[in-house]
Amino acid sequence: MAKDIGVPRLRDLLAAGAQLVEVLPPKEYAQAHLPGAINLPLGSLREPHVSVLERDRPVIVYCWDSL
Repeated sequence: MAKDIGVPRLRDLLAAGAQLVEVLPPKEYAQAHLPGAINLPLGSLREPHVSVLERDRPVIVYCWDSL
């Protein structure tokens, strides 16, 4: 279930091993993204693309204009 989180919670989740996913197209990802984020454009959030994610770790999904 999706929910908004603030920066302090984001830091806690990342420190605990969460995966960070940027959903903008590759060109925008290349221009700017958070450190450690992987790029999975919104239109590709289905198999086989999401197989790069580890199912036992939380996933944080964002786009730059949501920060």
